[in-house]
Amino acid sequence: MSNPALIHKTILFVKEQLKNAEGGHDWFHIQRVYNNALKIAESEECDLLTVQLGALLHDIADSKFHDGDEAVGPALARQFLESEGAPEDVISHVENIIKNISFKGGNFTSDFNSAELQIVQDADRLDALGAIGIARTFNYGGFKNRPLYNPEIAPQLNMTKEEYKNNNAPTLNHFYEKLLLLKDRMNTKTGKEMAEARHKYMEGFLSQFYAEWEGER
Repeated sequence: MSNPALIHKTILFVKEQLKNAEGGHDWFHIQRVYNNALKIAESEECDLLTVQLGALLHDIADSKFHDGDEAVGPALARQFLESEGAPEDVISHVENIIKNISFKGGNFTSDFNSAELQIVQDADRLDALGAIGIARTFNYGGFKNRPLYNPEIAPQLNMTKEEYKNNNAPTLNHFYEKLLLLKDRMNTKTGKEMAEARHKYMEGFLSQFYAEWEGER
């Protein structure tokens, strides 16, 4: 069961916290993930309130923008939810979603799993795919002043968590190091179906990119 009042307060809190965020990790990213999560949840057995709060708070303090500190986000989410009187079991579950949602190089093995985590994770991964995924990737690359592409720097596959966190490769490499891997890592039926079309769109973009790079089109 949802809690409209708590969801409303959470939205206001997240908007305030992320008002100066990088464009790929701002309120609108959260809103898209939230909407994706609601869509996926329609076909899954889950606790809707946990899904809603997990989606809204999953990037409340992304470690990329906090010197790699992965404890900030869960702590901030807990502090807020406790202040709003949320049940402890819900708070703990949301903390675990935040701790376990991210890609981390694809080699991260979580000791926590739930239907709610799978839904929010799929919702977040969908926003890294397709046209918006492309836009977010290049926005973040620009934010970090990375080159668009360098044919002499090959993508690094199967990176460790630390290697992934510290990777400063050209932006285009990120498609091979993460984005193109996501389709086969989706958890839910709806997530898999939505990822399929977005994945194909990215493949078309890459084909066009290389053709333009070589002056073929």
